[in-house]
Amino acid sequence: MYDCIIIGGGPAGLGASLTLGRARRKIALFDDGTNRNRVTHESHGFITRDGIKPHEFKGIGLSELKNYPNVSYFNKTIIEVRREKEEGNFIVKTRDNNEYVSEKLLLATGIQEVFPIESIRKFYGKSLFSCPYCDGWELRDKPLLILAEKEEHILHMVKLIYNWSNDLLVLTNGNDLSQEGMRELAKHNIEIKNDRIEELVGEEGYLKEVKLASGEIINRTLGFVAPTYYRPNYFAEKLGCEIDEKGRVMTDPRCRTTQKNVYVAGESRKPIPSSLMIAAADGNKAAVSINTDLTEERF
Repeated sequence: MYDCIIIGGGPAGLGASLTLGRARRKIALFDDGTNRNRVTHESHGFITRDGIKPHEFKGIGLSELKNYPNVSYFNKTIIEVRREKEEGNFIVKTRDNNEYVSEKLLLATGIQEVFPIESIRKFYGKSLFSCPYCDGWELRDKPLLILAEKEEHILHMVKLIYNWSNDLLVLTNGNDLSQEGMRELAKHNIEIKNDRIEELVGEEGYLKEVKLASGEIINRTLGFVAPTYYRPNYFAEKLGCEIDEKGRVMTDPRCRTTQKNVYVAGESRKPIPSSLMIAAADGNKAAVSINTDLTEERF
């Protein structure tokens, strides 16, 4: 039996595994490779690792865990999590029908994007991005698209990205802005196209042009999008954890959920997407909570 099973091998899950491993806890880390940053070429903003490829970052993290024989890594998909009895141990079942038992459970399953236009996904991470702190430097001073449908998202993205480039063109995909919103953008000479987007044209992830329903062709090849996000909270819901109206698993300041021995770390409990560094720090925080609880319960 494990002291803790961790579901999710992103920075939060890796950080928690490392901290708990060094605390001499018996840990099982499960990951199926569906982390949302896998499509990007480079990750930025993590000190000592600026510009690293996501798979290399993950590889280094997994390699470091090999120093701790009490930490086991499983590249497997989990299909079921249940308790032996109320407030009892957790039984985790994988797609290959193996079962693993633990006293504590940490969910670090992150979030996933939902795009207003599904074809955006073909260009996401190469031509179209969502985080200017992650990719703005590489796109500085270039002519950029802003693809967003809600006015609040458009204004937020434009104001933020204007720090990196003031050559911006907004595509609303058929949605109108208020007069006030249009005036605010016009003050900075930012053009708005309200036509519905007919097609994104490009090859191998690199955007060439955007075709509008009006027949107009937009010859821009880079830009930012404003996706919405969902949190894959299936396991948390099944275990009875409280979830707020925005889909966040509710926790106390130490990452404990409303269900005993269930913890959450990373973007699953954050109001907005976070950086690698923030997620890794949250994993460390959750691990300290888990280790503290184990210590208090067993001493």
